[in-house]
Amino acid sequence: MAVNDFIRDNKDRFLNELLDLLRIPSVSADPKFKDDVFAAANFVKESLEKAGADVVEICQTKGYPIVYGEKIIDPALQTVLVYGHYDVQPADPYELWDSPPFEPVIKKTKIHPEGAIFARGSADDKGQFYMYVKAFEAMMASGDLPCNVKFMIEGEEEVGSDNLDKFVIENKEKLKADVILISDTHMISMQDPSITVGLRGMAYMEVEVTGSNRDLHSGTYGGAVANPINVLCDMIASMQDENKHITIPGFYDKVQELTAVQRERLNEAPFDLNEYKEKLDIDDVHGENGFTTIERVGIRPTLDVNGIWGGYIGEGAKTVLPSKAHAKISMRLVPDQDWREIAELFENHFKSIAPKSVKVKVKAHHGGAPAVVSDSSIGYKAAEAAMEETFGKRPIPTREGGSIPIVALFQKELGSDPILFGFGLDTDALHSPNEHYGVKNYFIGIETIAAFFRQFRKLSEK
Repeated sequence: MAVNDFIRDNKDRFLNELLDLLRIPSVSADPKFKDDVFAAANFVKESLEKAGADVVEICQTKGYPIVYGEKIIDPALQTVLVYGHYDVQPADPYELWDSPPFEPVIKKTKIHPEGAIFARGSADDKGQFYMYVKAFEAMMASGDLPCNVKFMIEGEEEVGSDNLDKFVIENKEKLKADVILISDTHMISMQDPSITVGLRGMAYMEVEVTGSNRDLHSGTYGGAVANPINVLCDMIASMQDENKHITIPGFYDKVQELTAVQRERLNEAPFDLNEYKEKLDIDDVHGENGFTTIERVGIRPTLDVNGIWGGYIGEGAKTVLPSKAHAKISMRLVPDQDWREIAELFENHFKSIAPKSVKVKVKAHHGGAPAVVSDSSIGYKAAEAAMEETFGKRPIPTREGGSIPIVALFQKELGSDPILFGFGLDTDALHSPNEHYGVKNYFIGIETIAAFFRQFRKLSEK
């Protein structure tokens, strides 16, 4: 196994290169990191060139660029398209990190006794997409690249991939492939590997509630004039009933209901509720009545407040009735909900429940479609065989609660089911302080990706 020998011989370099990438604060949501996002794109370009790609381009968009690379060894062979993203979530609040978010450190944990890389983007998605770059390098260096490979690594996934649709539609021939690989999901555990076959969609909203034309003295006006924060909290609370059922009219009209057999299969995945609560340091779980925790995350839609602000939050006291209150609200969606329709339903409902004492504004930021992928394709079977080869155990098909809007885009425009080939864990603190990614996960991911290429060519030629 020359490929695996090369990986083992270059472990320190492979790890250090990832740490260098993680040091670049490529936060796409915050304009102050603009130069860093472009720097990350250049890093990816140079990495693909060094790994052996014949063609590498930085494709400009109206936002941040898409890095495209390819190695075509024989047009008659199968082609694998790799998707990933080099942008990361904001690291705020910085004070909750145990170490600076863009100064990666490796620490041993209970779940990662071999060590985990603590840094923003370590699991989402730099650590995961960079596995493909290193697997590609290892296959090239060993003279064992079984298939053609193309890379499409973007810089706007964390802000909705606004410019990816246009790029994909305009470059269908360039992106043409037999299978698409995405590692932006997670496994059940290192002991129970899994492959994601379903993702939720999302509609992300921002609301503003305005009362008086200025901040008011709470003694002079309190009790006589509406407090926008109080009103906003009441409005948000009213959007779920006592069964945690979302009360927006029409919200569930297109929700795809699973059969009893499908739900039973979904719940066969290993899951320990007590361990789940212990990991999160909570006394009980929470969610829609009538569904298990696995179902609540994988097959049911949600409505959650992601941020809420207004009034005085400085040191000491300031007795004020704020003029405005704001919230950011996301709704995770399931097949066959359309995020634009849900955003419109939300806006209409939110405005309808506002009392006359306030005025409201609603803005839809971005969204994406939910997706279900096949577990019977050659690509899935190759991923299954590759994981069984490296983990010693056949992976379990699962549905994940996160959203990757481009999955539905790829299905529609490129005519292929992506393989959601994640190697992270749900404990990796994605989007949170102290995000981390196991060192072992990183290297077993590289080996599994190389195994996928071998298995995919083998199964395709049967």
